[in-house]
Amino acid sequence: MLEILGARQKELLKLLLKNKVGMTADELSEGLNITRNAARQHLAALETDRLVEKGITRPSGGRPEQLYRLTDKGRELFPRHYSWFAELLIESIKASAGEDGLRDRLREMGAQVASQLRNQNPELTTPEEKVQKLSDIMEQLGYNASYHINAGEDPVIEADNCIFHHLAVHNQDVCQFDLELMAAFTGSAVEHQECMARNGNVCRFRLHAKGK
Repeated sequence: MLEILGARQKELLKLLLKNKVGMTADELSEGLNITRNAARQHLAALETDRLVEKGITRPSGGRPEQLYRLTDKGRELFPRHYSWFAELLIESIKASAGEDGLRDRLREMGAQVASQLRNQNPELTTPEEKVQKLSDIMEQLGYNASYHINAGEDPVIEADNCIFHHLAVHNQDVCQFDLELMAAFTGSAVEHQECMARNGNVCRFRLHAKGK
């Protein structure tokens, strides 16, 4: 989203990034070399987008000064190389435990997350409810997921934005985390029918009753 903001709004966010406690509208107008009213207009727009929020007020000898600060959403606009660090972790586990050990570790992690999600959603009883909830969770995480449940057919979940894509391209064992999470959460056997890390258009998962 940072790339679609105006130049002034980008500069304003960068100033707030450097000043964690916050800055006043006057300080921002001075730092950006714009009028106070212009600074307030940018702040109002960024508040609406939940990128900036009001922080503490600062004593000034008269009327307290309102500070503005970045929200967590605002901080996430700036580049953070999570994938680089995650790749280091994957390679470290692989070096110490081998490929089989890496797959086992990823499956264990997937099962642990699935257990946590099941405990958070005890009301889910039917396979259809679990598939729908799983698709919703994946959507919230950024997978851009959807599900299809047709009478007499196995449920299918499709995602066209794998959040682990960079990692999976370099090490396809990463997919074991997703597969085990989906299987453990829904109580299904999961068939990975298509994978973007293997040049597919989407990641497609067919879920069917175990033993079927």
